[in-house]
Amino acid sequence: MLAVHLVSFLFSKLQEDPTKKVDRFLHAMRLHDDQLRDISARFLSEMKKGLSAQSSAAATVKMLPTHVRSTPDGSEKGQFLTLDFGGSVFKVLHVKVREEMGIRRGEVEMEEKTYPIPKGLLEGKGSELFDHVSESLKDFLQEKNISLEKKHPLAFTFSFPCEQSSLSQGLLLSWSKNVRARGVLGKDVVQALREAIDRTGGMNVEVLAMVNDTVATMMTCGFEDRRCEVGLIVGTGTNACYMEELRHIDLVEGDEGRMCVNTDWGAFGDDGALKDVITEYDREVDAASNNAGRQIFEKMVSGMYLGELVRLVVLKMARLGLLFDGHVSDALKTKGKITTAHVAAMEETKNGLKNTRSILMGLNLTPSQNDCVAVQHVGTIVSFRSSNLVAAGLAAILTQIQRNRNLRTFRVSVGVDGTVYKTHPQYPKRLHKVLKRLLPECRVRFILSNSGSSKGAALVTAVAQRLASQKQKVDETLSLFRLSYQQLQVVKARMRAGMEAGLRREGRSELKMLPSFVYNSPDGTEHGKYLAFDLRGTNFKALLVNFKNGLQKAELYNKIYTIPPEMMQGPGAELFDHIAECVSDFLDYMGIKNLGLPAGFIFPFPCKQTAIDAGTLVCWTKGFKTTDCEGHDVVKMLQEAIKRRKEFELDITALVNDTVGTMMSCAYEDPQCEVGLIVGAGSNVCYMEELRNIETEQRDGNEEGGTDGAKTTGVAEVERMCINTEWGGLGEAGSLDDIITPSDVEVDQNSVNPEKQRFEKLTSGMYLGEVVRHTLLDLTRQGLLFRGRVTDALKTPGIIQTKYLSQIERDRLALLQVRSILQRLGLDSTCDDSIIVKEVCGAVSHRAAQLCGAGISAVIDKIRENRGLDHFDVTVGVEGKLYKLHPHFSRVLQETVRVLSPQCRVTFLPSEEGRMKGAALITAGVRQMKM
Repeated sequence: MLAVHLVSFLFSKLQEDPTKKVDRFLHAMRLHDDQLRDISARFLSEMKKGLSAQSSAAATVKMLPTHVRSTPDGSEKGQFLTLDFGGSVFKVLHVKVREEMGIRRGEVEMEEKTYPIPKGLLEGKGSELFDHVSESLKDFLQEKNISLEKKHPLAFTFSFPCEQSSLSQGLLLSWSKNVRARGVLGKDVVQALREAIDRTGGMNVEVLAMVNDTVATMMTCGFEDRRCEVGLIVGTGTNACYMEELRHIDLVEGDEGRMCVNTDWGAFGDDGALKDVITEYDREVDAASNNAGRQIFEKMVSGMYLGELVRLVVLKMARLGLLFDGHVSDALKTKGKITTAHVAAMEETKNGLKNTRSILMGLNLTPSQNDCVAVQHVGTIVSFRSSNLVAAGLAAILTQIQRNRNLRTFRVSVGVDGTVYKTHPQYPKRLHKVLKRLLPECRVRFILSNSGSSKGAALVTAVAQRLASQKQKVDETLSLFRLSYQQLQVVKARMRAGMEAGLRREGRSELKMLPSFVYNSPDGTEHGKYLAFDLRGTNFKALLVNFKNGLQKAELYNKIYTIPPEMMQGPGAELFDHIAECVSDFLDYMGIKNLGLPAGFIFPFPCKQTAIDAGTLVCWTKGFKTTDCEGHDVVKMLQEAIKRRKEFELDITALVNDTVGTMMSCAYEDPQCEVGLIVGAGSNVCYMEELRNIETEQRDGNEEGGTDGAKTTGVAEVERMCINTEWGGLGEAGSLDDIITPSDVEVDQNSVNPEKQRFEKLTSGMYLGEVVRHTLLDLTRQGLLFRGRVTDALKTPGIIQTKYLSQIERDRLALLQVRSILQRLGLDSTCDDSIIVKEVCGAVSHRAAQLCGAGISAVIDKIRENRGLDHFDVTVGVEGKLYKLHPHFSRVLQETVRVLSPQCRVTFLPSEEGRMKGAALITAGVRQMKM
């Protein structure tokens, strides 16, 4: 009775729609979108495991670095040999990239020949396999009349998982696609090829690059479309690669730029991650393979296995009586009798059913119409599952790219190769449709690769040659900024010589070595209210300090005023009238206009002081060029401007250089502070010099001379005076010509003070951005940057401010952020451009820090030698945005000082608005001394 019911049940099934019957039978293979999103998330998790040094060994998605660092930019050229080895045959090609005017179709011309590999070699000794490849290469060269003596660069396309430590080295991790040559696993396949070429002899070939076929596909398509950053193979095997941010690839040193990663995704699921979607047919295919338990994803997706999956499904349905009236032929039971090509033929739009009938009859079956429809639908479900799984993997890769670049929507191109994608009539459309559903915010263009592996391998080599040539030329330009230890010692010696000459007032010394008439550091007894005014460049700052038992309990009140740009270049009287107006406003603001408080005037320009409250402007710096000021006493000019207002009186007790003010402020916190350093818009240093070494010029007829000069001030007991070196002038007489670069010359010639302040133009924030801009201009004109296009933005003076150097040089700053900064400046850059821009910024700022370090070393060694010390502990008070805000400047400066002055232990103490506090302290000290 049971048999009757079973026959009745099977008969009813045979009468229903054959596609519904198959749908129920293969429901486990029909993956819905939620399942695919979950699979995509699992894949993304495995990608991250593969990228991490800690977890890569356990990852099934190996994420193998390829050392391919750039896709083509369109400038590649040359002639290359290519070996394309991916299975039972291999090809030898001669590839010309933009070598002849007659080349068309992407400007790449190829000659090729296919060589079969005997099955015995695929499973025999690896050395014999590579000998066969090498001998075929020589045969190709002879047949094509290609010179055997001329050196030929060769690219090796090798379509098996390898661990690469460089572009021309790769250790074979595993064979696949029925290749099992002995003695090669774990060995460098490039070296194996080189040794075979040597054994063959008679060829001058240099193997420059080993490339996975997926990478080669991406490179081929990248030659046609610069948005192509993903490569996909769906053929006999399957794999994907993409351009990953280098900072995420733990197994490769460096964090700048991108590198192509070969995901080697065929092994996804080897750890059981796909066990909930694996069917009994997948398990049967795996068990019958020569690598059971491995390459699970590939066995569900690739052309080597799709036909076999269809055969196993059809076989089981036939055995259950659901097809062919239960008849099972010997051919249907034979492995490999249904191929992926058969599956593709079954799904042809016009002849699909006809082809299905022919295929089944070829298996000694007698199919009905419904049988043909059902078998065709089996093929559809199996191939559709393949495209679904590929879409899930691609969605993970594209999500990673999207997150790397912090984009909400983005466009990308995927280069595709492989027989399944190319020959299956429905596969591409299904893949594209599913991917769009999984990742609707991503606009994906699929580019079909022609001769992708071979052409792409040649392009990898061409790109590698381009990058190497480009790097060499960039390095040659930037080498001018890189100072050796010997060069820094020379700069130190010249700084020291300039200091000595300036102190002796010998001729036109490059360093002014201006006496400040500041003799003592603060002692903590300062009290009362004092004013400080600071001309900072583009602004003027006013400060009221109320000392209550010292600086630490001081009350501070300040206000900032703008200096209009036109006043930096106009008549001097207008500048000082504006300063007097700002002072008047501040006194009104604080309600102290009638108190007549003593004031310190910070004037951060070279002044020849004859007393603490008198100083003649030697020359303008920092972009000022106000007329009728140089050679005049700036204190008198301010007092005269105040008198013209007839509103208030002001006792300008001290004229203070900003560097001196910084040192005095820090000296209050640390008595060992005897050096002041400013590294901001300008650059300068001051220090405490022995009075015996200083020749001063006193006003009111007082005699000249170091100690005698001090006696006229009423402070005969002191031994030292703070000297404002005005070190920015070093180089004005040519002492730095041997380290000056063409960019420095351009910056100097286009400044408001050509041939002046040469050292400052190498070290200060006002100029470093311009040095960078001129260097970028030079590289662009050489065709090494911005595709050789010199834009109006790049020609605009001042567009690259030094603050951008600080931003660009931040550690681990994503290149996308560098590009964003450049784009805000109107400089449209590629990833490679951003790397070069960052290198230029680094070279310019590193040199500036080293030069400042060499200068400081000269200063502290002089103090040590003045005092006859073998070892000297000293503190340097520092102010300036370049020192404080640049991510590397302070470290490089301090390291340079440590190396150049090993007998000194130097502490650098940053000052917070110290120069104004210092000016107030100096003013308080002068007032108390007079009292």
